[in-house]
Amino acid sequence: MRMKKKYFYFLIICSAFFNSCEKTVEFKLDDVTSKLVIEGSIENGQAPIISLTKSLDYFSAIDPAILSNSFVHNADIYVSNGTTTHKLKEFSISIAPGISFYYYSNDPTDPATSFLGQLNADYTLKIIAEGKEYTAATTIPNITRRIDSLFWKPAPPGNPDSLAQVNIRATDPPGYGDYIRYFTKQNSDPFFPGLNSVYDDQIIDGTTYEIQVERGIPRTGSTPENYSLFNKGDTVTLKLCNIDKSTYDFWRTMEFTYASVGNPFSSPTKVISNIKGGGLGYFGGYAAQYRTIIIPR
Repeated sequence: MRMKKKYFYFLIICSAFFNSCEKTVEFKLDDVTSKLVIEGSIENGQAPIISLTKSLDYFSAIDPAILSNSFVHNADIYVSNGTTTHKLKEFSISIAPGISFYYYSNDPTDPATSFLGQLNADYTLKIIAEGKEYTAATTIPNITRRIDSLFWKPAPPGNPDSLAQVNIRATDPPGYGDYIRYFTKQNSDPFFPGLNSVYDDQIIDGTTYEIQVERGIPRTGSTPENYSLFNKGDTVTLKLCNIDKSTYDFWRTMEFTYASVGNPFSSPTKVISNIKGGGLGYFGGYAAQYRTIIIPR
């Protein structure tokens, strides 16, 4: 009994000792200089579209007004196809009262130098903004990953009967190096990329294969329930794009970063950008093809 009392007193003393040794550690994070964020693309049959914003602090409060104020205006942006160079013009789209989305695209007052994207063509981008110059290069490849068919199936067991699964049957030509990114459009909604939207052909090279097309979702919040399925009665459009290696690497690393946010066991990831000059983001070429189906009720 005496030994138990001594042990009990020993624990109390140790507890008091270690509690008295606790020290609050506070970390002061350095302020990071804001960087230019470039999101640019050019698609076959479409004009180039470039959006410029300033990066925000990690702990910044985000709301539509802050995002709207982050756009960079009055930049000089040039896109070249190797033969012709065109200076883009800034446009705006109202997305809410007092809030607009800004982007740069072909200038309709200068039709002599404007052009649309073409398959199997190379493009360069030059941006002069706030006294700095940024450059990038991309390719619109050929359409090599062909859509053979798009069809629907009943949702897997355990899901509501009102939902359906969409599948694609496609053919990949022999020879590695075919990279793709896909988007889906549900009824009149915009096109959204899949949660994992980019793939290479390491496994399916030279084969005809069938795979589920998961519904694309906006990156604006938590992943919705049954996000990968569609509703019966939906009109579904698939946009399947061949992309080059740099566009694939950007979205592969970016989507891994999306998925690992908040996961304490994930490995740090560096997003691979093709922007030179100190900016963030990417300039990517898309060789797009489309296929639409209506899922009956």
